[in-house]
Amino acid sequence: MAVITKYVVERSGVEKMTFTSKAEADAYDKMLDTADALQVLLSASNQLTDEAQAEALALYLAQQKEPLLVALGVKKAAKAGKQDSEEQTTAKQDDTSSKGLKAVAAGHAA
Repeated sequence: MAVITKYVVERSGVEKMTFTSKAEADAYDKMLDTADALQVLLSASNQLTDEAQAEALALYLAQQKEPLLVALGVKKAAKAGKQDSEEQTTAKQDDTSSKGLKAVAAGHAA
């Protein structure tokens, strides 16, 4: 018999989702916290009078957190950030490699 650990995300006594990884369960729980906060914000605006619409929109925005942060200008697009990071890594590797070559060349000259 196998033993399986499950992580259950529960809200107000209702099981929302089950995961096999604690990290995934924590991430989902955090996304639901974000959705709750967004729903309060949306409800306060009086633009959405239907509670179900406000809840659905809040959940959607929470699920789309990364693109939302990019759209708000809080964060740069992940693709551009990834390219910058790769370029910096390559530059560091090139710099390290050239230092290593200089040290090897100096060792042979002596």
